[in-house]
Amino acid sequence: MITETKIPEISETSDLTVRALTRVLYGEDAAHHHERWRKLVSTPPFRQQAELARADRLDLSYQRLRLIAEATEDGERLAADPVALAALHEWTALVDGGLTTVAGIHYNLFLGSLVDHDGGRDLTEYTELRRTGTFLCTELEHGNDAAALETTATYRPEDRTFLLHTPRSGAQKFMPNTSLNGGPKSAVVAARLLVGGTDHGVFLFLTPLTDGTATLPGVRVRPLPERVGSPVDHCLTSFDRVVLPLSALLTGEHGRLAPDGTLTSTLGNKRKRFLAAIGRVTTGKLCMSAAALGATRKALTIAVRYGHTRQVSGSTPGHRLPVFAHRSHYAPLVGALATTYAMTLLHRSVLRGWAERPAGDPAAAATAERLTAVAKGWITWQARAIGTECRERCGAQGLLAVNGVAGLVTDLEGTITAEGDNLVIWAKAGAELLFQHTPEEPPATAGRDLSDPATLLDLLAAVEHLWLTRARTRLRQGPSGDPLARWNHAVTPALRLVEAHAQLLAARELARAAEADAAADDVADDSGRAAEPLRELLRLFALQRIAEQSGDLLALGRLTPEQVLDLPVLIDGLTERLAAQAMPLTAAFDLPTELLADHPIARTDYTGAYDDPEGHWH
Repeated sequence: MITETKIPEISETSDLTVRALTRVLYGEDAAHHHERWRKLVSTPPFRQQAELARADRLDLSYQRLRLIAEATEDGERLAADPVALAALHEWTALVDGGLTTVAGIHYNLFLGSLVDHDGGRDLTEYTELRRTGTFLCTELEHGNDAAALETTATYRPEDRTFLLHTPRSGAQKFMPNTSLNGGPKSAVVAARLLVGGTDHGVFLFLTPLTDGTATLPGVRVRPLPERVGSPVDHCLTSFDRVVLPLSALLTGEHGRLAPDGTLTSTLGNKRKRFLAAIGRVTTGKLCMSAAALGATRKALTIAVRYGHTRQVSGSTPGHRLPVFAHRSHYAPLVGALATTYAMTLLHRSVLRGWAERPAGDPAAAATAERLTAVAKGWITWQARAIGTECRERCGAQGLLAVNGVAGLVTDLEGTITAEGDNLVIWAKAGAELLFQHTPEEPPATAGRDLSDPATLLDLLAAVEHLWLTRARTRLRQGPSGDPLARWNHAVTPALRLVEAHAQLLAARELARAAEADAAADDVADDSGRAAEPLRELLRLFALQRIAEQSGDLLALGRLTPEQVLDLPVLIDGLTERLAAQAMPLTAAFDLPTELLADHPIARTDYTGAYDDPEGHWH
């Protein structure tokens, strides 16, 4: 019987390319932001324990959170650095979706909110995880309209205290991790500040919840039903006239309260104060995108490796070959590789823009926030599609939790909803682009070389332009005097505009990375080796999306009939060339070998996992 090589060896030349691509994906500061988390998730406490019961998995997530705290020299500095936080999420998502959730809540939403507001607090008990932090904003009846939440904090100047109260069932906080799991907990609670009968809008209040053995007086916590994916202790939480000191109010430029109850604020309305108070949600979007990237890279690595080891019958008797030899199998994975590289580089750019936004420039901050929302929606939706494709390409093996793919797919659902539901934040971004985005009309593209990155970028810009034009036309044609009906008239092309905008930005980042690598004058052996693979990935990424819009582009004179007919041939050729590089392209994700060893189908000898007579999966 003839059998093909299970996993092709990565040559010395390919190894140099892998190193170059890894450098592009993680950046020049990878050692500072990524390597410490990569090393941490490679250690024994983070190895897969697939046979644990859900309750034990939840406890393990909190134990791992403490290991993160022990490995973090300065917790406040971590909370203040969106780049470091995003890197943390990229790597924890590979091993434990529950950990990713509770770490994001503790370090970003809770500790980050404390760091961002007026200082003077001793945060040691939170940085050392003597108390775990959580974040209570959304309510049972108020999710994406959290600005209308109903929990109140009534100030009493006579004793300088607040009464934190849940006025009715619909105002219960939904669905923070407020159970007794994870040790003593405190929360940052969003509540309406009431002073002398005046509603000053939503502010944050530091509130102890539990002492490790029970909830504190006036705090009621009820566990919610299990969610899909990794276990997290989501709960309903309410307050019955809980007394808080004046110092519990998180203050800043958006609002400070004097002991006599006088509020001073640099922001003129309640909505602006609310958005300033919950500003950590924007960093949270970046963290959710980062978690989705980590999960996607792992799913792809496992699927590609398994595709090279899984042998199937060939075209002649006795001939065996890897299932990855079939274009029907590898084409979706290769397309996913191109998208994943584009997702990663877009995220790097948007993250950098948010971290480096100029202080005191509201317009720049608004643009960075919109880009964050655009990227979050696109990256997490793409991640779910890729994760599902990887699960399917692994067949029945992909359904087994021990193989590490199915769990990633269910965990990705959380990234789509958390820190702003994708559809809602895209609708807002679409409205902003419709009124504020003024790109120049791209140059003529018909008849130009479809292998030229400049042509491809112009065509993607043309796609963005056509959806912008359609959305504006639909808005003008909408019924007057009815804002909702008018918006409903335009929302469909507006959402397509956001998608086209994200794809164009991602393609531009791929092109920039390729050109930067090609222009590098570094003397390192791997200098310049990433440029051509990145160009090939860009070509495939762009052409697949141009093909989806080829009818519109033909009608607008952006493509010739001959170019439209050539698109499938060009895409197939690129897919075939990149399929031969699928192993190096996934090797560049630099996933720890210790982590991959936990999943049988990620190994060359995956059938050996079924040889243990005791039924233990190694």
